[in-house]
Amino acid sequence: MQILTTTISSWLLLLTIGSNYGHHKPMNGTADNSNQDLYQEPLRPQVHFTARQWTTHLLNPGMRQEGWINDLNGLIYYNHEYHMFAQRWNRCWLHAVSKDLMHWTELEPAFWEESLDSGSQSGTCVVDYENTSGLSPDKSTPPMVAFWSRGDNRGQCLCYSLDHGRTWTHYSKNPFMTTPERDPKVFWYAPGKHWVMILYGEGQYRIFTSKNLLEWKDEHKPIPDSFECPDFFEMPLDGDRHNKKWVLIQGNGQYSIGTFDGTEFKEETKRFPCDIGPNFYATQSWANTETGDGRRIQAAWMRGSDFPDMPFNQEISFPCELHLKTSANGPRIYREPIHEISLLHSGKHSWSNHTLASGEVLPLDPDGDLLHIKAEVAIPAGAKLTFTIRGETLSLTSHELENGPSRGQTLGEIKTIEILVDRASIEVWANHGEVSSTRYVLPKGTGASVGAEGGPVLFKSLNVFKLKSAWKK
Repeated sequence: MQILTTTISSWLLLLTIGSNYGHHKPMNGTADNSNQDLYQEPLRPQVHFTARQWTTHLLNPGMRQEGWINDLNGLIYYNHEYHMFAQRWNRCWLHAVSKDLMHWTELEPAFWEESLDSGSQSGTCVVDYENTSGLSPDKSTPPMVAFWSRGDNRGQCLCYSLDHGRTWTHYSKNPFMTTPERDPKVFWYAPGKHWVMILYGEGQYRIFTSKNLLEWKDEHKPIPDSFECPDFFEMPLDGDRHNKKWVLIQGNGQYSIGTFDGTEFKEETKRFPCDIGPNFYATQSWANTETGDGRRIQAAWMRGSDFPDMPFNQEISFPCELHLKTSANGPRIYREPIHEISLLHSGKHSWSNHTLASGEVLPLDPDGDLLHIKAEVAIPAGAKLTFTIRGETLSLTSHELENGPSRGQTLGEIKTIEILVDRASIEVWANHGEVSSTRYVLPKGTGASVGAEGGPVLFKSLNVFKLKSAWKK
């Protein structure tokens, strides 16, 4: 994340909002009386994660203030629980937990910057199962270790937890490493029996290795032309566990595919966008899911998603499962919304083998507030299919989504389309995630419909699900 110069006026504001600087001990976990409408506010997303306030009820919170959320940090699955950590812009790590990735409980911030303006930037969380770090007094209680960078873009630090992330201790020898710059991505490399750190700095990713998480060696094999918040993992190609590739995703959502031997990454492809929407940034995926069902699940900060006169600001994209598939143009990442979305289904309208004549408009839902739309389509050359959702339009032709913003990607014939509508977003996936678009949208109207022009369009199937809120009243 980029660090902005803090002005005197912003510090005065920070000191007046009761934002609980330096509060490291858990509070009682209850909101004050002004938060009795929490998660029920008019613009609050009901399917996407947004941050809450603990000690204030401030409208339009800005960076570093309660209710703000940006870069995702240290996503990890541990003992049947998904952990979501995120930035409150270099001030603390926000923390939420879930059993199903749908229903989240936001806990108090995991840990704060060590002192005023020292900063706690983006990073990674790992579980040190073998206690290689010696941070736990008992090997049967492995430490959960969070890596992050100070605001000076040089001090690399860590915190650790022995109680599943509920309380954290700053490492007494922070910074354990002083080197440019920030956003450490740390993981265990089993073939070499060592830890790996990918660290962004000076326009490149530097690769470090360690046996104990505390002492690190620069392998001097940097990845050039890189940009912030790296995510790095191995995936089977076409589901073949004997044919795996490494995927490197940069903070701007661009990914490349290649090989990794524990110290060096060799790119074998160009870089492609994970998502073509305008609000997809600082994406991360949940680590350690091999201890669960093994899925690689990704989410991103929807940068630029402002909520006027609300006590929260910015949101997190809907979790998507990633697959590495062979396309007509080589291996590519496909991303689809996780199947747990069905937990929120409430009511269904269905059409089968329905032909939409040119000029015909089919109403889908009179409200269109919270919807999950899935369709199999056949769009002939020259025809166009247009969804109108709450005043926004989404157009598809036989090979183009939203007038072709595939930005250099060749999109195969569109055969499936999936749309997720929340109060302030529309997310779209074509061809089981061959192309996706994450977009922040404030509603301009009501209702949802679909129309055809330039020729008839066949819906082999069309299912429209109304959605329940993921937040419990």
